[in-house]
Amino acid sequence: MPATAPYGSWTSPITADRLVEAFVGLPYSTVHGDSAYWLESRPSEGGRQVIVRRGPDGDNVDVLPPDFSARTLVHEYGGACFAVHGDAVLFSNFADQRLYRITPGTPPSPITAEPPTPRSVRWADPVVTPDGMWLVAVRERQGDEVVNDVVAVPLAGGEPTVIAEGHDFFGSPRVSPDGAKVAWVSWDHPRMPWDGTELWEASLLKGADAARLVAGGVEESISQPCYAPDGTLHFVSDRTGWWNLYADDGHRGRPLAPLDAEFSGPDWTFGQASYTFGNDGSLVATWSGDTGQCLGIVGAGGLETVRTPFSSFASLAPRPGGVVAIVGSGTMAPAVVEIDLPSGAYRVLKASRSGGVDPAYLSVPRSVEFPTDGGLTAHAIFYPPTNADFVGPPDERPPLIVLSHGGPTGAARTTLDYGIQFWTSRGIAVVDVDYGGSTGYGRAYRQRLQGRWGVLDVDDCVNCALWLAAQGEADGARLVIRGGSAGGYTTLCAVTFRDVFAAGSSHYGVADAGALARDTHKFESRYLDGLIGPWPGAQDIYEARSPIFHTDQLRTPLILFQGLEDAVVPPNQAEMMAAALDAKGVPHALVMYEGEQHGFRKAANIIRTAGLELAFFGRVLGFEPANNIEDLVIVHAEALAH
Repeated sequence: MPATAPYGSWTSPITADRLVEAFVGLPYSTVHGDSAYWLESRPSEGGRQVIVRRGPDGDNVDVLPPDFSARTLVHEYGGACFAVHGDAVLFSNFADQRLYRITPGTPPSPITAEPPTPRSVRWADPVVTPDGMWLVAVRERQGDEVVNDVVAVPLAGGEPTVIAEGHDFFGSPRVSPDGAKVAWVSWDHPRMPWDGTELWEASLLKGADAARLVAGGVEESISQPCYAPDGTLHFVSDRTGWWNLYADDGHRGRPLAPLDAEFSGPDWTFGQASYTFGNDGSLVATWSGDTGQCLGIVGAGGLETVRTPFSSFASLAPRPGGVVAIVGSGTMAPAVVEIDLPSGAYRVLKASRSGGVDPAYLSVPRSVEFPTDGGLTAHAIFYPPTNADFVGPPDERPPLIVLSHGGPTGAARTTLDYGIQFWTSRGIAVVDVDYGGSTGYGRAYRQRLQGRWGVLDVDDCVNCALWLAAQGEADGARLVIRGGSAGGYTTLCAVTFRDVFAAGSSHYGVADAGALARDTHKFESRYLDGLIGPWPGAQDIYEARSPIFHTDQLRTPLILFQGLEDAVVPPNQAEMMAAALDAKGVPHALVMYEGEQHGFRKAANIIRTAGLELAFFGRVLGFEPANNIEDLVIVHAEALAH
């Protein structure tokens, strides 16, 4: 029989060490010939990203030697950073951002020149032409200004040829099967790629002078151009209010399987692939459903759903008889798998985790819809406390952690995440809020946040927490909020401007929205124009919504985590917030990490963050964590009362 113990104090098999133990991130996969390739992000190797090949013999082999890491810094967030042609792999090396070629048995050799200053020329989303003569990629040049374009790099040596230039941003260069044409997406400030983009096509090497506008505009988001085996260009557009599939017919595109569902996500990183063409020419796609993503085949009669146990799919690539994809579910961590079509049978090529936890200790997520301001409803994914060995006292309700995801143009996912199960297995409920502005629910839902960031997202997080407490799912006196990046901003706003949460945890969060508008990288430098207002004309609104200008309202204990090399949210944001908390005498802790950027990649730092965060919540909420959690020094801890 399970023992009765206070919520938060349960012993869990998911320790902080387990978060990174035998774990790799799987951000991207593809197929070339008879081999599958994927990226592994390895916390145990300081976050190094390694290209891995799975050949016909069934062995997984590292393509890169230990002193190389495949990662691009274009747009800072990076994404797809390698391509394959024959037995050669072409990749962007993290240390210097140059493109390299590696073949079996030989060391990597550079194929682009040494940049004028370290990492000042960057490459992303590469694709090799069918004849192997050119590598087409997005190039980003850092200097007094940041310049982006699409170029063709001659693999035999020589200077790159510019294919497209003159716009602020470019993405998704794709070459037709016969090598005669190239397509790409472009957009300009102040738009983000989910606001409005244009899809262009031109003859290879004739470039933008002969380019044809295929689709898109300032209020239509185009994503994921892809050529079918017969040479027909396909793409995703949200012109109907939903990201749906289209085939180029010379008249802005012919819709395929129209549906009130999303066939794409936001292009934060390069290389998104939510649809592909099978070797037989069939169109295989994923789209959003009520309980996660679906997989199916698009035909003349509509969508034929393929039944699988998965609720998330990414990086679809064709293989004989099916596809390779990165998948997951509420009880399965991400994995690279082969899926047979149409049966849905699958084989795991690489799991992100070796071993696993007994499902009796895993919280199964459920989608919830809750009432929020303005008579609207919003969405979230709820995880109740779950542990085979414990139950809470009958007269007690569990603490609740409200997760505010990053972006803010992003979405919660139902894929098994030990970072969430770390909490639920200790008797702490978690809700991952898809506040207005999140993706997966159509353009109108995504645009709810326009001009209202720092208000509507906070409203939705607050209303979700209060609704769950009213449903008896959580203790209304022990609600906490936690988020990273844009989610950190929502967290800081919530603990500053509202009196609902007992504690907060901000991971590299924004304290001064105006500082972010003034001092961030090119990709997001005008992002806040839509979310708050044009800078500096809307400076008064920025200050009204920036917690750093309202520290007189701070009363909520807060822990802050920050990477010292973060180019997206500079470290001084966290330092300013900590100084304000100190001046007010509010209990807090500031944890800074050398060598970390926007998000933590090193195993020791991931482990330490989880332990310190649990210790902090335990001290504030009055429970004693199990598993020998690391002690934490809280500034002004004397102000905590239980």
